[in-house]
Amino acid sequence: MAQSKHKIAIVGAGVIGLGLAYAAARRGISVSLYERNEKAVGASIRNFGMIWPIGQAKGKAFNRSMNSRKIWQELAEEAGFWFDPCGSLLLIRREDEGHVAEEFYEGRKDEGYELELLSREEVLKKSPTAKANGILGGLFSRTEMIVDPREANLKTSALLKEKYGVEFHFKTPIDREKLLEIAGENDHVFVASGPDLESLYPEAMVNSGIVKVKLQMLATGPQPNNWRMGPSIYGGLTLQHYASFSHCKSLAAVKHRIAQESPWFNSWGIHVMMSQNGLGELIIGDTHEYGHTHDPFINEDLNEYVLDYLHEMADFPLKSIARRWVGIYAKLPGQIDFVNKVERNITLVNGVGGAGMTHSLGLGEEVIHNFFDENIP
Repeated sequence: MAQSKHKIAIVGAGVIGLGLAYAAARRGISVSLYERNEKAVGASIRNFGMIWPIGQAKGKAFNRSMNSRKIWQELAEEAGFWFDPCGSLLLIRREDEGHVAEEFYEGRKDEGYELELLSREEVLKKSPTAKANGILGGLFSRTEMIVDPREANLKTSALLKEKYGVEFHFKTPIDREKLLEIAGENDHVFVASGPDLESLYPEAMVNSGIVKVKLQMLATGPQPNNWRMGPSIYGGLTLQHYASFSHCKSLAAVKHRIAQESPWFNSWGIHVMMSQNGLGELIIGDTHEYGHTHDPFINEDLNEYVLDYLHEMADFPLKSIARRWVGIYAKLPGQIDFVNKVERNITLVNGVGGAGMTHSLGLGEEVIHNFFDENIP
């Protein structure tokens, strides 16, 4: 690998920080990475592990997600962590959901979205978890991939350290004075501290419009007898959550019905999805509460809403919940990232919202390319 004369520092060892480090280290750039905890413990490891192009709007967001997917697969093979290109499956249970699926299929099937409309019988053949009762059909997408975020973070960090010589500084809190000191020692510093951005640049966080989003998620233990669920699944609630479906005129009927029949789903930003990691655990969620200060406690009523909806559309051997957790991430409404140069050689990289696993590796590649590629032989 050709070595660059460039030297950078990254603050934050979550998925954005690792994405920046991987993109830079592969170019031969010297990288130092600072993390206040012993390891990443934030939203980067508290998620489904989904790389989710099906949810990304046509254009920049979808293209970035597909590049991220490519990089995730390369990284998984290089670092030796588990991944599953299992695809995703919308379980259609109402006629209005079927109209959205058909409209989305017709509008996006030739746009890079690898889609297939399925009959009820085809859904039941493809998905061991789909409940026969009430299923009308499905929308299958081949582009989705799953990793275990905890394993991926640890093994990516090990790869960066052992193969690429990235210097990790764990248990190293960074205040503004220390940040400026680090900036004086490097060509550039990238601050990828997620919702903790306010501790370093509170004014930038306020002025940007970034909000914090609290989510609740659950997981079963490993399913018995190596049972696998096949594609990750989601239901009709998810159609109103992801930007990719927002152009569908038929979505208005779904939104109206949900608002009339079950307004609590909208009140708590609930949509229901399920993935399975390499250990066989089912990851279930989730909820969305927006603001700057959140109640630190788990609201079990919300978990019950999620589980009740899930059990209406899915069945699986082990239903008992082994873990429950809360995560908080930073989101810039209406945007897919927040990249802001705040000092001569300090740039904030933040605001990927709930698509951190889907976008961060592609975003890291774009940022490092834009800053350095013209100056790297």
